[in-house]
Amino acid sequence: MNIGEAAARSGVPAKTIRYYEEIGLVRPAPRAVNGYRAYRDNDVHVLRFVQRARSLGFSVSECRQLLDLYRDPTRASAEVKALTLARIAAIDRKVAELAGMRAVLFELAERCQGDDRPECPIIRSLAERDET
Repeated sequence: MNIGEAAARSGVPAKTIRYYEEIGLVRPAPRAVNGYRAYRDNDVHVLRFVQRARSLGFSVSECRQLLDLYRDPTRASAEVKALTLARIAAIDRKVAELAGMRAVLFELAERCQGDDRPECPIIRSLAERDET
């Protein structure tokens, strides 16, 4: 199948497939007689694997590790679990960061009258200068 069909079947845009091939995340499909890359079902499977991992927040580097583990029949599931737990910890840090941002914004919004007057604690807070 051509790259367009591989993209449709895997859910990965053709441009992204080319990028993944360029950085060595996935192996480039072999070229057919006409010079175009000919993707196989296994290529689509690998692209779906990467797409799922990316949708769960794994970085390209982590996807590379996961693919290496996937391809290694002697892998230890402990390695996969450790990588996953590290991703969960990163998500937890991000959630805490977002919760903190939300709390600050909520407090600022609560203090703002939201009327026709120019006085606004949100603007005042954003305009504060660091005097360090």
